[in-house]
Amino acid sequence: MLNRVVLVGRLTRDPDLRYTPNGVAVANFTIAVNRPFSSQSGDREADFINCVVWRRAAENLANFMKKGSLVGVDGRLQSRSFDNQEGKRVFVTEVVADSVQFLETKGSSSQGGGQGGFQQNQNPQNNNQRNDFKRDEDPFENNGEPIDISDDDLPF
Repeated sequence: MLNRVVLVGRLTRDPDLRYTPNGVAVANFTIAVNRPFSSQSGDREADFINCVVWRRAAENLANFMKKGSLVGVDGRLQSRSFDNQEGKRVFVTEVVADSVQFLETKGSSSQGGGQGGFQQNQNPQNNNQRNDFKRDEDPFENNGEPIDISDDDLPF
C-alpha cells in the first residue's frame, strides 16, 4: 500500500506553532495549491490543504516562513476524528508532513511579486569585506614563485 503526498503551494496564514504537554513542537498550517486548469469562466482555482508538521521542522517553519511563503510539503494523508465542545463528531483529513522545504527566501514572497525560487546575494553588505591590500594590487603577482614567509607570520 502507498500513502504519499507531495505538494507545492503558498501558506494561507502564518503557521500556528504550539507545544504538547511533553514539550513537542507541532505546527498547523494551510497551503493554497493552484489547480492545473482554469474553470469555465477562465478563473484559476486553488485547493486549500490543511497540513501538520512536528518537532524541529515545525519550529523552523514557524520561525522562517509566513503567510504567502512558497513551500514544498512531502508527507502522507491522514484522517482522524474527535468530539468537539458541543459533543458532535468532527472528521479531519490533513497532510502529516515528513518534511517541509522552503522554496523561497524569507520575505521574498512580498518583495518578489509572487515569484518563487531563491534569490542570490540577499546580503550585499558581505560583498565588500575588508581586505588588507588595495583592490588594484595583485597579491599573487609573483607568478607562482615561492613567497618568503616566516613561521612567526602564520596564524597557526
